[in-house]
Amino acid sequence: MLVTLEGLDGSGKTTVWEALHDTYPDATFTREPTNSWYGDVVNRAIDDDDSDSLAELFLFIADHADHLERVVKPALRDGDLVISDRFSDSRYAYQGATLDGRIKRPMEYIRGVHQPFTVQPDVTIYLDVDPRTAMQRSGATNKFEQSKYLTKVQQNYEQLIEWQPERFVRVDATKSPEEVLDRVEDVFETILADE
Repeated sequence: MLVTLEGLDGSGKTTVWEALHDTYPDATFTREPTNSWYGDVVNRAIDDDDSDSLAELFLFIADHADHLERVVKPALRDGDLVISDRFSDSRYAYQGATLDGRIKRPMEYIRGVHQPFTVQPDVTIYLDVDPRTAMQRSGATNKFEQSKYLTKVQQNYEQLIEWQPERFVRVDATKSPEEVLDRVEDVFETILADE
């Protein structure tokens, strides 16, 4: 089973992901961008305010393709629980916002590029927080953590949830870290019991 954690920067995804290591020590934990050389290039692009948005998209896609073949698909074949801090939905939401106005219907375009090779998560836990709170928590340290941009990203996530409501579980990430983790662990208990 593939479970992904999604949400705005500052929503608490990484905190939850790290805490779940103790609860599910046998799971395969992974993240995007990855720690591969592809992921290193993605991180360089994130830190470069002048990087081309379309080129950046394809760097993210290359990292995702490698991640699937190197980590995700082998773990799923072995029957592992895979928990990923960000996955393809981040690209749809974030790069969809980045490319808004540059290409027509960017989220649909990005999803179309992924369709032939990606793996759809079984469950996506969406840590829901407003852009202002997300900015305060994250410190607005890069180009993807600005208010107007994050508002568009949030709208894109809402569109993704509308398209596939059965896959997404919304968690109120404005609560305390303990409450958020308790809610996420409840979600995991429910989905694993159904397996």
